[in-house]
Order: sequence, then structure tokens, then C-alpha cells
Amino acid sequence: MGIFSRLGTLIKSNLNDLISKAEDPQKMLNQIVVEMQNQLVEAKKQVAVSIADEKRLKKNWDEQVELSAEWEKKAMLAVRSGDDALAKEALLRKSDHDKQQVEFEKQWRLQKDAVEKLKEQLRTLNDKIEEAKRKKNILVARQKRAEAQKAIQDTMRGLSDNSAFDTFERMSQKVDQIEAESEASVELGGELAGDTLQQKFKKLEAAPGGGSDLQLAELKAKMGLGPMPDARPALPSAAEADADAPASSRADKR
Repeated sequence: MGIFSRLGTLIKSNLNDLISKAEDPQKMLNQIVVEMQNQLVEAKKQVAVSIADEKRLKKNWDEQVELSAEWEKKAMLAVRSGDDALAKEALLRKSDHDKQQVEFEKQWRLQKDAVEKLKEQLRTLNDKIEEAKRKKNILVARQKRAEAQKAIQDTMRGLSDNSAFDTFERMSQKVDQIEAESEASVELGGELAGDTLQQKFKKLEAAPGGGSDLQLAELKAKMGLGPMPDARPALPSAAEADADAPASSRADKR
């Protein structure tokens, strides 16, 4: 039948070639599967018609068998009645039905064999369509995977451009410069704000007094070997101040 040859050609075609020619492989494959389903529906209709023809031929054959048997009974009735001429006419009618019976039986058997072959072809066709559906799902999955890989590669190629990384490096250096300028501005503002003379004395008071000598004195005091030292720097005595003063100053005091 023509429909099976067309479907066979469609199913045996190389789907990979169709994908390479189609702008959207997934859409193309879906369209092919829909077309296959439509053709399968038409094939089922034709097989159903063939089955109906087979049943009609079987019914005609059965009718001829019954008519042949009926006219044989009528011929027997005519013989019993002594009417041989009527019996011969009944037998001629029976012979006609026998001939039609043989012809209908022949056509019915041929049609029955054809229907069985069509049913087998229909089952094979349905299996091939189901296989095509599974292959479609695999091909669509391959398409999506390839598209994802291509998108990733395109992104990686964009990131491999040195100009992008050079821009990041320049921006990093610029931010470092801005931070350094900001810190310098804060430091300078703190030094120049308020009473500078007062700030000098605060720094003097915050300076450690004595360093390692002070630490040694504190350790001896902790061990009970001496008094606890005063952390604040001692003010110079009058004698020390006088000794440290310049000679001209001492002469003036005299």
C-alpha cells in the first residue's frame, strides 16, 4: 500500500541530516513525529477498511453456503414429490450458489491473508514510530547539551580576552590610590584639628616611660624585691633642671 511505503521512507530517513538543515532541530523533530502520528492514524483507517472487506467477503461466502444447502433441500423435496424437472431446476440453482461460494471463499481467504499482513505491518510501523519518539528525545537532549556547551565556550572566550583583566587591574590600582588618599586626608585632618600644643603633651604622656628598665622594676616589685615604680615620668628636680640648663642661664640666676 502507498501509505506504508511513504511512512517507511519517512522513518528510514536520516534524522541527523534533517537536524543539520533545520533552524530549530527540536521543532523539526516534533513536526516529524506529529506527521508520523497522522500517517499512522490514516494507516489504521485503511487497515480497518480492509478488515471490514474481509468480514463482508466471509459473510457473502457463508450466505452462499446456506443458499446452496437450501436449494439442495428443495431439490430433495421435489424428488420426493416425483417432480424430477423441478428437482433439476433446484439443482441448477444450487450449482450457481456453489460456484459463487467457491469464488467468495477464495476472495475471503486472500483478503484474510492480506489483513494479517497489514496488521503486522501496522504493528511494525507503530514500533518504529515509538522508536522515532525515543530517538527524538535523545537528539533533543544532545541539542540542548551542545547549545549549553557552546554558550559556556563563548563566555570563556570572552573572559580570556586580556583587555577585560587589564581593566580589572587598572580599577584595582585606582581603588588602592583612592583608599591611600582617604587615609592621608584623615590623618592630616586629625593632626591639624584642635590645639596642637595640647596634642603634643598628650603624645608625651602616652609615651612609655623607661622601657625595659620600667619592666624590670615592675618585675622586682612583683617578686617583693623592690617598690612598685611610678609609670609616669618623674618631673626633674630643681637641681637636675639647673644642671641641665645652659651655662648662661645659671649665670643669670646668680
